Amino acid sequence: MNKLVLSACFLVVLNCNAWADPIVFPAQNQTQDQQRKDESDCYHWAKEQTGFDPMSSSQTQVQQAQTSSGGVARGALAGAATGAIIGDRSKYAKRGAAVGAVAGGARQNSRNAQAKQQTQAQADQVAENRARYNRAYSACLEGKGYTVK
Repeated sequence: MNKLVLSACFLVVLNCNAWADPIVFPAQNQTQDQQRKDESDCYHWAKEQTGFDPMSSSQTQVQQAQTSSGGVARGALAGAATGAIIGDRSKYAKRGAAVGAVAGGARQNSRNAQAKQQTQAQADQVAENRARYNRAYSACLEGKGYTVK
């Protein structure tokens, strides 16, 4: 499996606590129907206050950065072609392929590092937004007489 995909999955696991839904207890003996209504009202209010919707899959999932795994192969092919054009196909093509593979691998590593940084930044932003939403949601429910943890 691609290291970047594993990193993205690991970030999701690390941020699970930030994404956990608050636990709501009806401290003033509210009925289940009243609690559902209050939770719905507070959901809409917190979403409006923070601009974050925890029900939106585009905000609750860390987007996986799309990377191409063909950097080394493309570099090797380009190097081999260059070697073949220059002269002796076997000698220069092998050298060209080796140089091309190194260059292609370096470019791919750079793209992977950039994608990893972007994935981390996205995960951090989603976690921050979710935490703000949870604070607003909790404040609303506490104002309505619930205990929220």
